[in-house]
Amino acid sequence: MFDNLEQTFRWYGPPDPVTLPAIRQTGATGIVTALHHIPVGEVWSLEEIEKRKNIILDAGLTWSVVESVNIHESIKTAGPDRDQYAQNYITTLTNLAQAGIKTVCYNFMPVLDWTRTDIDYRLPNGASALRFYAPALIAFDLYIFEREAARKEYTLQQQQDAKLFLEGLSGDEKTTLINNVMAGLPGTRDVLTIDEFKQKIKAYDHIDATALKQNLAWFLQAIIPEAEKLGVKMCIHPDDPPFPLLGLPRVVSTEKDLTDVINACPSPSNGLTFCTGSLGARRDNDLPGIVSRLGKHIHFLHLRNVQRESNGSFHEADHLGGSTDMYAVMKNIILEQKKRQESGRNDIAIPMRPDHGHKLLDDFKYDTFPGYSAIGRLKGLAELRGLELGIKRSLVS
Repeated sequence: MFDNLEQTFRWYGPPDPVTLPAIRQTGATGIVTALHHIPVGEVWSLEEIEKRKNIILDAGLTWSVVESVNIHESIKTAGPDRDQYAQNYITTLTNLAQAGIKTVCYNFMPVLDWTRTDIDYRLPNGASALRFYAPALIAFDLYIFEREAARKEYTLQQQQDAKLFLEGLSGDEKTTLINNVMAGLPGTRDVLTIDEFKQKIKAYDHIDATALKQNLAWFLQAIIPEAEKLGVKMCIHPDDPPFPLLGLPRVVSTEKDLTDVINACPSPSNGLTFCTGSLGARRDNDLPGIVSRLGKHIHFLHLRNVQRESNGSFHEADHLGGSTDMYAVMKNIILEQKKRQESGRNDIAIPMRPDHGHKLLDDFKYDTFPGYSAIGRLKGLAELRGLELGIKRSLVS
């Protein structure tokens, strides 16, 4: 039998309340992290990379994946200085490769990295989950952010539901909603103000999905040839959620989008982060089928589950629960590993991390990054580890 998936845990660096010794106790061997203290667009020096790498090594772990080397907005909007930011990106990749870190996750979402309306949604068992509630987002868009084009984009029923939702909120609850929507910058506690956000989205006034996809293709064609020379595997993360928000386009949301990314610059270095949570929020995404058809391009796995609700709403479910058939997904991942072994590839132990855990038990004592509690992710990792082992044993029995 071939190698197991590489079990990894996301870590937000020294400020993270979930420590490296705690992560080691989960059974994970790899760390997924980034240099969040370096502003987007600036070069990661070899010295800073080695400093972080050594902290991880000293804890008995390995820095397996960078998540993320974020892309400057000038590249996404085709700004006049995008060439310089692309060169900075290549220099960072060069330094990472020199340090032996050669799997890099990134995304191409405009302005906000991820969006939730509730980061403390209580489940029937008392656990806390992340939730995207469509009426809350629409209420924010229409009546708080007051985006000019918003009324044309929502049905009368959606507008009425959003108004009813907003009228039921206290002043503090409205502030919490604003803070939740205006967050989404990974590895930081930063929350944009309404005015800051208006200024940022103004740069997208004339950028639709077609233009954004063209800018993504430009980035890939500038970066991927250099990444291939360095032996670096780039793996794009799907949009979260996988549909347009607040007038901003999203272009990595469906299987066709993923195929377009691969075809924009064909290379072993141009691959995918397969996130079952992001893609699973859309009913029309066939997740096991995507693994079967695009599996050879997958360099990194985010395994989590969401429970789809009505009208585009969803919340984070148990890793083996929710709307996605995780058994079918895992089985196709294992079959992809088998194909890789038979074809002589050496990347059989695909890095996998349990994404977005619930807050459980003592997790409530710690102010962790949303979705990144210790015990909730430990539970998810244990479930996924068992699922993988069970499927692999069944295939050889």
